[in-house]
Amino acid sequence: MSDTPIQRQLRVGRATVGLLGLDIVLNQLLGKAGLGYEEAVTQLYEEISKQNYIPAGMEEQYRQALGREYERLRSGQEASEQDLVIRVLGPGCVSCNNLQNIVIEVMSEMGIAADVFQVHDLDEIGRFGIIQTPALLINGKVKCAGRLPTSSQIEEWLRDFIDGVAGPA
Repeated sequence: MSDTPIQRQLRVGRATVGLLGLDIVLNQLLGKAGLGYEEAVTQLYEEISKQNYIPAGMEEQYRQALGREYERLRSGQEASEQDLVIRVLGPGCVSCNNLQNIVIEVMSEMGIAADVFQVHDLDEIGRFGIIQTPALLINGKVKCAGRLPTSSQIEEWLRDFIDGVAGPA
């Protein structure tokens, strides 16, 4: 079974962009021993630019953003508490893909950025305590499992996160 590229959100400069195949390329590069930072960023940029539009004049900003993400994953850092990390758990079925599309659509409408991951490995899904898919986790908290939430539910959960980060007014 081959890896199917999915869209993943990444902050580039002041914008949040969706990049196809980012997770696949990152995983391939992280598996290579002895790969230097500059070489990794160059390979990462080359592979990403094959599948994604990169506006003229933005090449360096994309390289920097890709380099930050590569470094963060290579060092094993989780996103900070202020970062939004969303995981869509499931075997890659239509419902799971629809859930990810809804999440990205809601984030786009709200103008927020997050790391969005799809988790297909059944062992890893089980480690989250999930027995029914699709499932949605926001910053490690299970928001739903075994059903497809509505856009308004997802928006509410994201607003709860934003309000929690901003703190009381």
